[in-house]
Amino acid sequence: MLGAVIDRGNCLDLLARHNLEILKGAYASFEQIRRQSRLEMPINLNARDDPNQDKLIRRLDCAVIRHLHQMIARKSSRDPAWRPFDTVRGMFVEGDDLYPGAGFKAKSHVQIAVVNPECMLGFFIPRPYPN
Repeated sequence: MLGAVIDRGNCLDLLARHNLEILKGAYASFEQIRRQSRLEMPINLNARDDPNQDKLIRRLDCAVIRHLHQMIARKSSRDPAWRPFDTVRGMFVEGDDLYPGAGFKAKSHVQIAVVNPECMLGFFIPRPYPN
């Protein structure tokens, strides 16, 4: 196991509603470009061995986020008010219900993707977790 110290910097935090609106706009732009180019939209797929059908293969989500990064890069080259995102944080709700009737899932987790390597401040080997 390896730990990391990350400065999220300018984070596309998908736990914040205003950033979800930004991502929704990026989807609309991406869809329009694909349609005009007569290209099929990528889709999120279920993993073969996932009994929960949680769409673990996230081709569409990845493509939309990459498109958003490209949009921001183009805008930031013309307008310094637009800053590229350094990191992306997302919540993934996955797995079986934690208990009967639960709103929580057993494999839910948060992930941080680092776009700007300067945000990686250090690495460490964590101490063993006490039982």
